[in-house]
Amino acid sequence: MMKLLKKVLSMGQGTDFKQLVKTGAQIIDVRTRGEFQSGHIRDSVNIPLQNLSNNLSQIRKDKPIITCCASGIRSASAKNILKSKGFVEVHNGGGWMSLQNKIS
Repeated sequence: MMKLLKKVLSMGQGTDFKQLVKTGAQIIDVRTRGEFQSGHIRDSVNIPLQNLSNNLSQIRKDKPIITCCASGIRSASAKNILKSKGFVEVHNGGGWMSLQNKIS
């Protein structure tokens, strides 16, 4: 069941998030401003999911992108939006706290 859920959410199983960050990946946190202010990954950029399409200019197309949120659902949506807008290397990092553990 969990495997199916991860597949549906497109969470990067086997993705080396730590290496992606070392090579300059951008972390885009799509939670609300309030959620972001209560805790986030250092150097991540907060673009709430509902504002993502209007703020694409804040995201570099030439660097890998890792999306994150609270649980992985909004970040999966963000990944799909970014892919549909021509961003090529986009990874769903899932929940920001578990992502933070993977990149530390």
